[in-house]
Amino acid sequence: MKPIQSNIKHLRALKKLSQEHFADDLGWSRSMVGSYEEGRSEPPIERLIDLSNYFNIPIDILVRKDLRKAKDTSFIEIGNKRVLFPVTVNENNEDLIEIIPAKASAGYLSGYDDPEYIEQLQKIKLPFLPTGTHRAFPIKGDSMLPVKDGSFVVAKFVEDINDIKNGRTYIVLTKDDGLVYKRIYSTEDNNALLLSSDNKAYKPYLVSKDTILELWEFTCCINTQEYDEKELKLSSIMTLFQELKVELEAVKQL
Repeated sequence: MKPIQSNIKHLRALKKLSQEHFADDLGWSRSMVGSYEEGRSEPPIERLIDLSNYFNIPIDILVRKDLRKAKDTSFIEIGNKRVLFPVTVNENNEDLIEIIPAKASAGYLSGYDDPEYIEQLQKIKLPFLPTGTHRAFPIKGDSMLPVKDGSFVVAKFVEDINDIKNGRTYIVLTKDDGLVYKRIYSTEDNNALLLSSDNKAYKPYLVSKDTILELWEFTCCINTQEYDEKELKLSSIMTLFQELKVELEAVKQL
């Protein structure tokens, strides 16, 4: 069975459409749908374009990849005709989290929209996570203390950039900087976001929304090294000053 044959049947079933209703949506005949699904014929390029537009999935993925792993039709659009590949599940139909390895994190910029790249990533399961598509990203440096260098931030994919929560932390993938973990603030210029580090030794900077390829909202952090006593004290002091800053900001607005 070729991928396109099983993909048409599976994606139609996920939408809970009969062959007749599916054919009506596409302007095809029911017999044409049956022929493609049963492998008696293959859709020509104009029909593949119809399918690509209908499901909003690139043609090369429709014809080359087995999409039967997808549990629903929530293929997430990223830019023009790019999709976040369906959530990987285990044998118990439980969602798995792809892990971006620290040594290969630089390659994520070129592989984030490549199903083959995502498919080969190692995966884990964390049963306490909320619903949604999650990935684990490596953290480098000390710009977001107390999150330590070498930690992993597990984050949930944000479908719409306008859904960001002001002052929350996100993994941000941009064309120029690759992966960064920052606290995000909205600006008066609706076309840009302010990315800020919790370590104030690093200056905040503006990023145009047009350069943002992906946004992932912080869910939890996995530390790979134990904190020592001095670090814990430093963390407490930083938290205290950050909370004080928030209170002072509130007083200024009164």
